[in-house]
Amino acid sequence: MSNDNAYARAGVDIEAADRAVDLMKEWVEKARRPEMLGGLGGFAGLFDASALLAYKRPLLATSTDGVGTKVAVAQMMDKHDTIGFDLVGMVVDDLVVCGAEPLFMTDYIATGKVVPERIAAIVKGIAEACTEAGCALVGGETAEHPGLLAPDEYDVAGATTGVVEADDLLGPGRVRPGDVVVAMAASGLHSNGYSLARHVFFTQAGWTVDRHVEEFGRTLGEELLVPTRLYTKPCLAIAREHEVHAMAHVTGGGLANNLARVMPPELKATLDRGTWTPGAVFDVVRRLGEVSQPDLEATLNCGVGMVAIVAPEAVDGVVTRLADFGVDAWVAGEVAVDPEQQGTVELVGQHPGW
Repeated sequence: MSNDNAYARAGVDIEAADRAVDLMKEWVEKARRPEMLGGLGGFAGLFDASALLAYKRPLLATSTDGVGTKVAVAQMMDKHDTIGFDLVGMVVDDLVVCGAEPLFMTDYIATGKVVPERIAAIVKGIAEACTEAGCALVGGETAEHPGLLAPDEYDVAGATTGVVEADDLLGPGRVRPGDVVVAMAASGLHSNGYSLARHVFFTQAGWTVDRHVEEFGRTLGEELLVPTRLYTKPCLAIAREHEVHAMAHVTGGGLANNLARVMPPELKATLDRGTWTPGAVFDVVRRLGEVSQPDLEATLNCGVGMVAIVAPEAVDGVVTRLADFGVDAWVAGEVAVDPEQQGTVELVGQHPGW
């Protein structure tokens, strides 16, 4: 088939899209669950819902998100096989906070020009992350938008669906005075606050992605592309095995604002900054950009990617179980009654060395 047709002259390459599908098939096939029917190329992804018959009252949960301006760093580095972990992390770990197991996911990639190898690399990352999270990748869409996006530009988004037994639903209604807040370490910036980080590094400081940064022990670009940690399986494990009352995924808005989303109005959580040292990237952004601590904490995760509110007697078991999955976790604070500051989260103290 020749590319010398009206659609090709308008900037859309159907043959390149077909080639991208061929390249991604191998990876999509690996991101399956037994309930998934059919394969790549159908109009709709199929998932056998009879698996839900084992539930007494199954509640479906859904989440949609993207990765923000982190894609700009991937494009600057011409490295595209890790951004999928950021996408999957943003959607599946929004589900797991209510105790839901992610079942399947779809993705959407918009690009100025379909470069088959680049699209396949993006999907490879998505598929590998879905496999790690135990979620099937049932389908997706790649759209070529010439004239809207530059040839090397793209954006990614995704949606996922999960299920939780109604009696096991986690959230504010379970949180009690005396509960303990267990923090889980982030792998880095994850996928939030990149507009701030890019402004500090590239605009204010004039750094480039290939600049070696001593504090990071690698280049700036390598640090900024560290994939988002996936908490799905560790969080499902602690929710099923221990008395976990609520969880919060620390994304846009920072630690306090996201934890406040699962706090009942009559209680307050107090977290001690002295219990952890944020990774070097957070301190460098703070110092290099002269970013105030309130602004930093309202934008970046500051080293905590997920928190669990657990019963006091469950703390040791939760921390130990998270360690089994390679997730560093610690007691960061507690929940108490505070008539004057109900439903809030307060950060006190100072990070060591800050």
